[in-house]
Amino acid sequence: GLLGVGFQRFGNKEKLKSSPLQHLFEVYVQINKAAEDENTKELAKDFFRKLEEHDEQTLSLWKQFRDLSIEEYIRIYKRLGVRFDEYSGESFYQEKSQEVLKMLEDKGLLQKTTKGTGIVDLSEKKDLSSFSTVMRSDGTSLYITRQVNLAAAIDRMNKHSWDTMIYVTDKSQSNHFQQLFQILKLMGYDWAERCQHVSFGLVQGMKTRRGEVIFLEDVLNEVRSRMLQNMASAKTTKEIEDPMETAEKVGLAALIIQDFRGLLSSDYQFSWDRALQSRGDTGVFLQYTHARLHSLEQMHGNKQLTDVNVACLQEPDAISVLQHLLRYDEVLYRSSQDLQPKHIVSYLLTLSHLAAVAHKTLPVKGSASEVAQARLCLFQAARSVLANGMELLGITPVTQM
Repeated sequence: GLLGVGFQRFGNKEKLKSSPLQHLFEVYVQINKAAEDENTKELAKDFFRKLEEHDEQTLSLWKQFRDLSIEEYIRIYKRLGVRFDEYSGESFYQEKSQEVLKMLEDKGLLQKTTKGTGIVDLSEKKDLSSFSTVMRSDGTSLYITRQVNLAAAIDRMNKHSWDTMIYVTDKSQSNHFQQLFQILKLMGYDWAERCQHVSFGLVQGMKTRRGEVIFLEDVLNEVRSRMLQNMASAKTTKEIEDPMETAEKVGLAALIIQDFRGLLSSDYQFSWDRALQSRGDTGVFLQYTHARLHSLEQMHGNKQLTDVNVACLQEPDAISVLQHLLRYDEVLYRSSQDLQPKHIVSYLLTLSHLAAVAHKTLPVKGSASEVAQARLCLFQAARSVLANGMELLGITPVTQM
């Protein structure tokens, strides 16, 4: 509602076409400043009510915002290697929210306050010590009855018969999801037990050269250009076929590892310098290790090794890598249970450090044929697990940098 009124007041059709997300954000900031004024608030409520009543003019403006936004999301997510099968936001469930309110009423769960607001009592003693508001006094639906929420959960179950439904949002919505799952249980849906909320914290101090509010695309462009500079000034960099693409993949690895190193719900301080270090616990170090192990394989003919005598791997550094490789399935299982990528991140960082040490102390070149074969096999296994784990985190391993 606010954005609709804001666009009527401050919008520019040319800017909307050329950079939709930035322009809609600018308009939203401007209208929020004006929203202290009661008249603006009323206009926004009015716009929202017209949307729910399917007013053509209002709907067409909303549809334009939505379509342009989704085009932008598809383009930017593609850079992250992410693709969605379905885009269904809260507007999609506006029709069904009325059905949900009727279901709540039929089950005797919907109560009206003296002001006419619709609520559901969530308290154990049924004394309204804990409740959730599901309908405004003017009859328009609320976030919980629409989108990710009651109507959507029921519809998605009917449509997809899912095993688990995982909601990924920032942690400020934790309370909302607790209420949602509780209401679904009260409605008699036993599958509410299989709904999970994965919450994430805030990234602090992430300034790019363009200023305070950060758009993901600016961050992706900046990490790529910083990575290109680092690669150009590094003495070890060989000629790379496509430096731009390599910089993009290595830069993305840097962002992803910095983001996934701790608990997802923890806030953290972002640092460009720390994220882009080539030594230490960074995504750049993982990519560097992968590229070195790949070139070692290439140097020795890149062949599939059979009949390897593993008894040749007696050195402590070889045994450390082998023992660590054995833990991979346990780490994957742990991440699949609590949906935290940090277990995989710390495993891969340790694997890279162990492989880097072994690479120095266990030469392949110049060793007896049987020993060389066994060591090569060890490094191949380390590279394969490293690549596999990186791909699970959304990182594309590079073969040169």
